[in-house]
Amino acid sequence: MTTSQHLDERYGRVRRGRLPWVIGGLLAVIAVVIGGWITVRSSIDAVDITDLGFHVADEHSVTIDFQIVAPHDRPVYCALEALDEEFGIVGWRIVEYSPSEARARAFTERIPTVAEATTGLVNTCWVA
Repeated sequence: MTTSQHLDERYGRVRRGRLPWVIGGLLAVIAVVIGGWITVRSSIDAVDITDLGFHVADEHSVTIDFQIVAPHDRPVYCALEALDEEFGIVGWRIVEYSPSEARARAFTERIPTVAEATTGLVNTCWVA
C-alpha cells in the first residue's frame, strides 16, 4: 500500500460508490410521494364546519344554525350537541345530509334536550 492510500484510509478519505446516495435519494422521493398522497387524500374527505349561532327555544330544545363545506358527491353526517352551563351534554343528535351538487350548504337543526341548554354546537361532521 502506498503512503497516499494509507493516509486516505487512515483519515476516512476512501472513495465510496454512489449506490448508497442513489438508494437514499430514491427512499426520500418515495417518502415525499407517500406523504403527499396521504395529505391530498385526507383533504379530499375533509368537512369544514362554521357555527353560525344557536337559539334556546325552551327548556327542552335548542336550535343550531351552521354551515358545512363538504364533498358534493357523498353523504355527510354531523353530530350536534346541546350543553348546559357546566358544559355537560344535555342533548345530542346525529343528522344525515344527502349528497348535493353544492359544496357549501347551510342548515338549521333542532336538538331536543333533557334539561335547559345554554348553548348548542356542531361537535363534528364526517363523510360517509
